[in-house]
Amino acid sequence: MKRFLMGNEAIALGAIHAGVHLACGYPGTPSTEILETVARENDGGIYVEWSVNEKAALEVAAGASYAGARTLVTMKQVGLNVAADPLMSLAYVGVKGGMVIVVADDPGPISSQTEQDTRHFARFSKLPVFDPSSPEEAYEMVKDAFDLSEKYETPVLLRPTTRVCHGCVSMELGNPLPRRPVEGFIKDPKWVIFPALSYRNHLRIEERNPRLGDELSAYRFNTISNKNTTGKKGIATGGISWAYVREALGDAEVKLFRVATPHPFPEKLALEFLDGLDEVMVFEELDPVIERELVYLCGKHRLNVAIRGKLTGDVQKAGENSVESVKAVLHKYLGLPAPKTPPSLPGLPVRPPVLCAGCPHRGSFYAVKQAMKGRKAVFAGDIGCYTLGNAQPLDMVDTCLCMGADVTIAQGLAHVQPGVKHFAFIGDSTFFASGLTGVVNAVYNGSDITLVVLDNATTAMTGQQEHPGTGKTLMGKPAPKLSIPGILKALGVEEVVTAEPFDLEKAVAAVQKAADSPGVSAVVFESPCIAVRKPDPVLAVDENTCVGCKKCIRELGCPAISLGGKKAQIEPSLCYGCALCAQVCPVKAIGKGAENA
Repeated sequence: MKRFLMGNEAIALGAIHAGVHLACGYPGTPSTEILETVARENDGGIYVEWSVNEKAALEVAAGASYAGARTLVTMKQVGLNVAADPLMSLAYVGVKGGMVIVVADDPGPISSQTEQDTRHFARFSKLPVFDPSSPEEAYEMVKDAFDLSEKYETPVLLRPTTRVCHGCVSMELGNPLPRRPVEGFIKDPKWVIFPALSYRNHLRIEERNPRLGDELSAYRFNTISNKNTTGKKGIATGGISWAYVREALGDAEVKLFRVATPHPFPEKLALEFLDGLDEVMVFEELDPVIERELVYLCGKHRLNVAIRGKLTGDVQKAGENSVESVKAVLHKYLGLPAPKTPPSLPGLPVRPPVLCAGCPHRGSFYAVKQAMKGRKAVFAGDIGCYTLGNAQPLDMVDTCLCMGADVTIAQGLAHVQPGVKHFAFIGDSTFFASGLTGVVNAVYNGSDITLVVLDNATTAMTGQQEHPGTGKTLMGKPAPKLSIPGILKALGVEEVVTAEPFDLEKAVAAVQKAADSPGVSAVVFESPCIAVRKPDPVLAVDENTCVGCKKCIRELGCPAISLGGKKAQIEPSLCYGCALCAQVCPVKAIGKGAENA
């Protein structure tokens, strides 16, 4: 059957066609659509869940795998940091049913905090990793990864990057495998990790990986092209960079080594590639993993081959590769024609990312800002749409480290600079994913902070996924709707107030009440994301009343409001009718639009 698929959809169908029994993960661009596709294409025989975070997801999958089920876990590269604890132990303990952990890397980074390279985690954890160069390869590699996982009783990583995840192709799909019965958990001491067992398993893994590397030298996606060329220069590459190199080379023939399994490295095939060459140029994203392996092999086997790439400064050291960037390097390396300079185009207007028009976070930030006028305050932020609160004119995010760190960063600041009010902003999904531990720590250690939970009833930044506070699971089943105020009170936060962020006067009063309470206090702003609610009537500016003071523009930064001549104006196609601007306007010039009057 032929279908037009996004790379993430291809990965999901690869898992379904490989007979996966359980799939779980945590949403994170560029990986999110994988689990959503498994849920959408589910025939009813697969258990699918959005786990509360990546650590929970990996541990849930481990339990199912111990019973012999094939399991899929999905996350983005920074999510693997959260799952690192169970990952490292699971590498030693092993699995029974095949386990594939899809970790989507984000060169650029396009929508991430870091450009970290998951291939390092593969080496660190001593686990095999597959590195697809296209959606078609990703589809095939998922099935191969399940087979390898069961053959060696080990988790296997699949590392697609953003362009593979979000690229779309028309592709042929194979025949699905029948989903086999789950054998069930069989009690065995090997499932309990003890130091003595870990020591023996460590020795077993070290003995296994060279054999695994030899096997992967014959893997169908590890290839050498143009073996018979007489040139002394070669190119090594992997992942999406393989596609860039092929397009950049055109008709030029050069010995080309594609690495689809960076760890364990296919050493035998690499030595075959290096034979007869004087120098090699390496193209890869993100870090010089292949490059370092080739340098190591040349030293180990005393080969006089110059390995060039990121370490030698020939290839850019950060960001995405592209056909154009590869062509520029090959122009110098092989004497190929220089990339053509594209025709000059008019410059695009600068448009920094902003909170959507009608976003409740704007009201929440503005209420805290107004409540803290005249007081010294620091605002610790977190990962999500609300990170955009750092932009002018709101300027309400002073720190942002990683998910959940708002609560703990605020505590550290509060302990060393008394007399300053410290706020921690966190979203509802992030609160469940990684905020609870920080709140417990704050209560236990008597920190003087105010937590602000921005509850917009969804996981907004990654596409409105469900979480424990939405009352629904990924499979569409009703679930207990966990109360954030109730949880905070149960954790020992004595002052917990709720507020509607678009009722400015009451919102400011709620913040002041919480901020004046000693110890840990909390404000929960409850208002749904504009993507999951119907808009209210559109607002408009009465030009006869407007005095052109620009306060609505200067203080809110709403993309629906602009200056038309000397008067403010509201673009009706962008307005969601939140009415925050109407409450800010000093002359009451903003009200319902004429068409809604």
